[in-house]
Amino acid sequence: MTCFLLEATESGGSLWQTLTGHRAVFAYLVILLLAVVALMAAFILKSGRDMKGREAERKRLKEKRRFSRLSETDAKRRAHKQEKFDEVESLSLLCESFRNYAASEMGLYYEEDVIRAFVSSLAVSRLVIMQGISGTGKTSLSYAFGKFIGRDALIVPVQPSWKDRTDMLGYYNEFTGNFTETELLCRLYEANDSDAVFITVLDEMNIARVEYYFAEFLSVLELPELASRKIEVVSDTRENDPELLEGGKLTVPDNVWFVGTANNDDSTLSISDKVYDRAMVIELQSRAKPFSAPHTAPVSVSATRLSELYSSALKEFPMSSEMSEKIERFDEYLSAHMQITFGNRIMTQTRKFVPVFRACGGTEAQAVDLILCKKVLRKLESQNPVYVSAQAEGLISALDSVFGEGVMTSCLSYVKRYVRL
Repeated sequence: MTCFLLEATESGGSLWQTLTGHRAVFAYLVILLLAVVALMAAFILKSGRDMKGREAERKRLKEKRRFSRLSETDAKRRAHKQEKFDEVESLSLLCESFRNYAASEMGLYYEEDVIRAFVSSLAVSRLVIMQGISGTGKTSLSYAFGKFIGRDALIVPVQPSWKDRTDMLGYYNEFTGNFTETELLCRLYEANDSDAVFITVLDEMNIARVEYYFAEFLSVLELPELASRKIEVVSDTRENDPELLEGGKLTVPDNVWFVGTANNDDSTLSISDKVYDRAMVIELQSRAKPFSAPHTAPVSVSATRLSELYSSALKEFPMSSEMSEKIERFDEYLSAHMQITFGNRIMTQTRKFVPVFRACGGTEAQAVDLILCKKVLRKLESQNPVYVSAQAEGLISALDSVFGEGVMTSCLSYVKRYVRL
């Protein structure tokens, strides 16, 4: 434009003549300039509106309740009536009633020792592993127990892709502003304001790496102080978050237990020692034979009452000094010949399991037999099978010598499998 005006001026014409002589060009340039100004103004206005819109959206998301289901639980909790539970007299009666209830009302049959082991395991660990061949009733046992105590067990099918706690608890969606709440998260939240017994079944738990997706729970469940037993749900806090979330964390209360079912086939992964050591293990290799059971009503037992029964069992049926000496002798043999040992954790579990198993109607020898087989001799699986096979006869002799011939039936049956190698 400047060059054009200079050329016109140098040719002898005035600026006005130049401009009026090229009115069409001038008009076009003016219109173009106005259009540019208008576009810039529109862009500035739009940017301002977008900024305000984004700010409003951020404010809306911040004020929005991101935990919709947990917030509903808060509302119900305020109007919740006081829970009512039955007064359970003893653990032996609880086991007998549960076995009869499962048979008469649900058509599920279990051996007495299986029921006793299940109830006793809840006194020892917050994680119980039910393993064995498919169709033996691993999942249905927990399901029946939930029906029996009046609080349905939550069945959580584990997925092969699970890797961390978000697969169990859910995750926050930045776009919608909602937290995707799982059934397990809602159940844990509900348990924080209840005295009922909450059982969660991790169905086919070893179809994914247990030590990955359940790692934080493994650590938290071992903590003795309830105040420290918290698991992170979100990394930040908001004023309108659910009432029982503290700093984005939720307490895993004393009335929550996890029961994992495990199959051993080509579709599953091996469970690490870290998991086995912290859990109680129950083996189901066959279905129990049907039996006639009287009609039995469910029994609503509170977690507090169950804990009282466990505490009473520890005082009433402490492990005998004679059995403690036998365990120490057998431990010495295992250390010297098999390079495995009990460890402090297993001894602590044994001293809890044996009294409760006796209170449930079993014997001391049966209890020691079960926990030795599933917590100690299981470690033979990590040894060289050829070496274990060579030592199997000596191990059988040691069991008979220390505990009495043929007394440790589960242990003997387990070791004899190596003799045939």
